[in-house]
Amino acid sequence: MKDFSYLNNTKTIVMESHYTRIYTGSLVIVQFLISKLEEVGISPVIKEQNESGLDPKIYGGHLLQEIYVHNNELDKSIPIVQEVIAQMEA
Repeated sequence: MKDFSYLNNTKTIVMESHYTRIYTGSLVIVQFLISKLEEVGISPVIKEQNESGLDPKIYGGHLLQEIYVHNNELDKSIPIVQEVIAQMEA
């Protein structure tokens, strides 16, 4: 019988993450948000993913990016994201 106990450890690591996703969107908006966050000393972590799982360079699909921040920086980062989104909607 195979031992799959390592899967439980993987779940624990993911659940104990110290980062929270604060935005998912296009490259242009994400780059703007990164600059705004870095202006106030927040170091975001960016994760790239595309909608179909295919390489967007090959098929020209839309590349989405996710912005994560450390939970200690969450209170400072949320108002910045809200402000940028409000400016885009205006």
